[in-house]
Amino acid sequence: MTDHNPTPASPYVDLDRAAWRRLSESTPLPLTDDDVTRLAGLGDPIDLAEVDAIYRPLSRLLNLYIGATRQLNRATSTFLHEESGGTPYVIGVAGSVAVGKSTTARILREMLARWPDTPRVELITTDGFLLPNEELERRGIMDRKGFPESYDRRALIRFLTKVKAGRGQVHAPVYDHLTYNIVPGERQSVNRPDVLIVEGLNVLQPARHQPEGMSSLAVSDFFDFSIYVDAKTSHIRSWYVDRFLSLRDSAFAKPGSFFRRYANLNDAQAIATAESIWESINEPNLTENILPTRSRATLVMTKDADHSVRRVRLRKL
Repeated sequence: MTDHNPTPASPYVDLDRAAWRRLSESTPLPLTDDDVTRLAGLGDPIDLAEVDAIYRPLSRLLNLYIGATRQLNRATSTFLHEESGGTPYVIGVAGSVAVGKSTTARILREMLARWPDTPRVELITTDGFLLPNEELERRGIMDRKGFPESYDRRALIRFLTKVKAGRGQVHAPVYDHLTYNIVPGERQSVNRPDVLIVEGLNVLQPARHQPEGMSSLAVSDFFDFSIYVDAKTSHIRSWYVDRFLSLRDSAFAKPGSFFRRYANLNDAQAIATAESIWESINEPNLTENILPTRSRATLVMTKDADHSVRRVRLRKL
């Protein structure tokens, strides 16, 4: 009998929350409530039940992928008659401002470091590769901070090239969210980790167009696995406004804060300001640059309005 309503072909396996959770029922959960509280981001509520349902299966999957990649690397080294020094397994984590990708990256770092064969797990954010505010001002793009053109892409590519080559003591710039700028002279050192997690808005961007005959690398070319943290735009907007209100009462009020001028806004003013920033900067960046890269991810985690992950889509190999 002919099927008149065939399931559309998809490169993904689509799993609801319950099906995803069942995939790692025999895997131990190494984190505690205190661990999860410490790792949760501002405005991104998460509890041990969520870690158990979503991140325990994900850490198990990544452990399997890492092991398989190591076997492939050893096979390649054997074929080439080379010694296998090993290279870090690199995981990219992408998504909008306020969607919770930083929490995802921190939870993954903690979970993967508990596996005995990946004790050294490092995390960097691409915020450190933003151009300094002075350079953004000079170029007239301060209001496009977070857009692809606001990053020192060449420096990020050089950093990842060295990491993937197995170099020791590779350094990345450090970003201070309080001053909203690069910290002069401060560096984060990465020294041959088992796993490197790279978290940022635009890490799944394709390579830039180059003149004919010239090649270009994308940041994602260095990834062994990539995760896109997804949610409805309306939900992310609400989370962004909530986070702005929380920051108004905390970080914005600190001496030296770039956003200190927002600390004394009343609720109505703060909400209006947050919505204006979202509509003029964060939403355009999401719709023009970030969301179109979702289909490039190995795995897509889709959140509901309460921040819980309701669906996981895994790309077929």
